[in-house]
Amino acid sequence: MRVKGGTVRRRKHNKILKSTKGYRLTKSKLYKVAHEAYLHAGQYSYNHRQRRGSEIRRVWITKINAACKQNNTQYKDLINKLKTNNIELNRMVLADLAVNNPEVFTFIVKSL
Repeated sequence: MRVKGGTVRRRKHNKILKSTKGYRLTKSKLYKVAHEAYLHAGQYSYNHRQRRGSEIRRVWITKINAACKQNNTQYKDLINKLKTNNIELNRMVLADLAVNNPEVFTFIVKSL
């Protein structure tokens, strides 16, 4: 007796075709092409998840730097003074203070 993979294969194909809905041209229509596009999309999303952290950190540094310029200091000097005085404020907190509470940020800069 031979094994036919009809329903299992159809389900597998439909799963891929459903997840590639909205892709352009044959990438959403033909299984073989759609499967390749699906695999590449998964790899791209994984890589970009890994990269997201450094991009967010870059935004924090930009916000802190802008607030430092308003207080006539440099970003590198602020970070150095925080480290030498053993003040453990991370960049996320500093960026939040710079945007939402500029008076507190100014107080921190002036007290160093």
